[in-house]
Amino acid sequence: MTADAQSSLAASPSQAVGPGATSPGRRLLLAAVCCLGISSIVTQLVLMRELLCVLAGNEMILGIILGNWFLLTGLGAMLGRSSARLRRPVRVLVLAQLALAVVPVAAVVALRTLRNVVFVRGGQIGVAQSVVSCFLLLLPYCLIAGYLLTLACALLSTRKDAAGIGKVYFLDVLGDIAGGLLFTFVLMPMMGHFAILYVPAALNLASAVAVAAAGRRKLLTTVAAAVCLAAGALVAAVDLEELSTRIEYAGRDVRFRGHSPYGQLVVTASAGQYDFIENGVPLFSTLEPQRVEQTVHFALAQRPRARRVLLIGGGVSGTAAEILKYPVEAVDYVERDPLILEQGRLFAPGRLDDPRIRVHNTDGRLFVRRTAVRYGVVIVDTPDPSTSQLNRFYTAEFFRQAKRVLEPDGVLAISLAGYENYVSDELADLIGSADRTLKTALARVLLLPGRQVTLLASDGELTEDVAGRIEQAGVDTLWVRRELLVGELSEDRLAALRAAVDASAPVNEDFSPVLYYYHLMWWISRFKVRLGALAAVMAAGLLICLLRIRPVTFAVFTTGLAASALQVVLLVGFQIVHGSLYQRIALLVTMFMAGLAVGSHLANRRLDRLGRRGLARVQYAVAAYAVLLPIVLPALDAWGTPAGQWLSAWLAFPLLAMLPAVLVGLEFPLAGKVGFAGVAPTASRLYTADYLGACFGALLVSTLLIPLIGVVAVCLLAAAMNLAGGLVIRFTTGR
Repeated sequence: MTADAQSSLAASPSQAVGPGATSPGRRLLLAAVCCLGISSIVTQLVLMRELLCVLAGNEMILGIILGNWFLLTGLGAMLGRSSARLRRPVRVLVLAQLALAVVPVAAVVALRTLRNVVFVRGGQIGVAQSVVSCFLLLLPYCLIAGYLLTLACALLSTRKDAAGIGKVYFLDVLGDIAGGLLFTFVLMPMMGHFAILYVPAALNLASAVAVAAAGRRKLLTTVAAAVCLAAGALVAAVDLEELSTRIEYAGRDVRFRGHSPYGQLVVTASAGQYDFIENGVPLFSTLEPQRVEQTVHFALAQRPRARRVLLIGGGVSGTAAEILKYPVEAVDYVERDPLILEQGRLFAPGRLDDPRIRVHNTDGRLFVRRTAVRYGVVIVDTPDPSTSQLNRFYTAEFFRQAKRVLEPDGVLAISLAGYENYVSDELADLIGSADRTLKTALARVLLLPGRQVTLLASDGELTEDVAGRIEQAGVDTLWVRRELLVGELSEDRLAALRAAVDASAPVNEDFSPVLYYYHLMWWISRFKVRLGALAAVMAAGLLICLLRIRPVTFAVFTTGLAASALQVVLLVGFQIVHGSLYQRIALLVTMFMAGLAVGSHLANRRLDRLGRRGLARVQYAVAAYAVLLPIVLPALDAWGTPAGQWLSAWLAFPLLAMLPAVLVGLEFPLAGKVGFAGVAPTASRLYTADYLGACFGALLVSTLLIPLIGVVAVCLLAAAMNLAGGLVIRFTTGR
């Protein structure tokens, strides 16, 4: 650490902040690093959720967000290389903390208020626009946070000591753990996003004032205190949550905005119709008679005398009540989100009041696995498989579970995509894969072209004469009637769908979600974007990094890539097994951070006894974990009992999140020792390699690799890269 840096926090030698000191100045710096960790994790989770809601995001959008986060933080750490030459580093630290308090709040305000200014109101945002939006929104915060990591290493180390790098890493991770626990168990259940962001903002502001005051810099202390007072006055005077929501949904009457364990729910009103939007994805409207009738009658026309019907999702929109037009004895309606049920009963009263409708507040797949009831018709009324979470209702595994609860000639109904009169190549792939997947469980599949493509599957007979069956049953309908169905179910439209079916289409499976990939291609096709260009850019960037990288930084790069990739695999696996990630993502991220803390603490304690061989062994251990993960995840999916589900959610998955993080935590301080070439250059190089590896892992795995090659191949690829990293470390001598 430079003499200027020490003097800026101390008026006497007793207040030095170098290694081994115990002065208030050093403790304040340590606290500042912890505040940075808390701020980073809470801000990341809030901005991730906000971006997913505004961009109506799927795993591709999640990958874009994470990729930009890691990339920009890595670039900030790279810029931090210059921190060793700062004349007044503590002043930079204080000003950066003030910025970190303000920037996240401003980012959320900008995201909500500028969405309809920059993009077409109500229109979908394409891939290119999503990439640019995430990059610009995350740029200020991530660059500052990444820069501060390297600056903190310089402030807490001497020029010849690498220990400060590991200590900063450990303290940053401790802050991440505290922030993750705070977010999961306190902030998320009780507060909106702005109120959540005020907590790390207050910590950063308090830390900035304390550090400035400890350095006896009157002007700097005055500026920090003034920012604190201004921020407090703004929070007291303006309800940013209400104001930004009103601007975001300008022209619409927002009747409700709230959070549940499954996401953010918004209810808007227009001309007597209420629209339900969850996490940016429109779920349903209360006045959609045509969609409701097609969902119900295309399926019930096949079995008009069914005694029991299972409805997964959509009941609040009117489908549950529409089913009662047939002589059914019971409708089991499964809806996972209690907030949807609560607001549905408020804004669409009476639709679920009939005693024949039995509402089950649980996950649809879990209900199907556990129920002993047999149904004449099972209707899956969920959004398209645009995410891995939704894709789990369109897989061969689920269809086989659904067959178990069907009567011998029962009917399973799903719907896909919007359909006019043209079957594009992307839509043909989507329909072909869904058809082939259904046939792995049931003998016959019938495709009906309405507003959406309805797929009916059964071991019994199926008929295209929907109008005739409805007339025979004496059911009164408004839209699904003969004079309208003549056009919708015309022979040319039916023939076009039949021609689109490819008998060799791939089967959609839980851990090989090809239907999610085809839906992604269908979605992208509307924006004239080619994923091949994205893949080429990422491949070129990856190749450049690998050609320029040194042995030690190559090891950190591959571990960062593997950790990010395997975390995505784990999150996808959690959604497959448990149905929703929204509530638990913070817990899993926190356990990952806890693993980093354990690993870095162990490495820091034994740093003098570890060397290149230890670094290589860490690489081999990460590779072994990657090989075992795809074996463990399907086993967890088999834990169908309530006790098994609880153990899986609260013990097995958190431990799986923690284990690779322990290895990553072990590696970082060790890599700092083995590749040491000065504090700031080494810290900058390692943080940059770690974040760039994580960037490539998040982008490649979430957008391309899991849908294309499946979970097993992704894990084996991560294992191969870390095995290569271990061999490079073991058999080379360079830094």
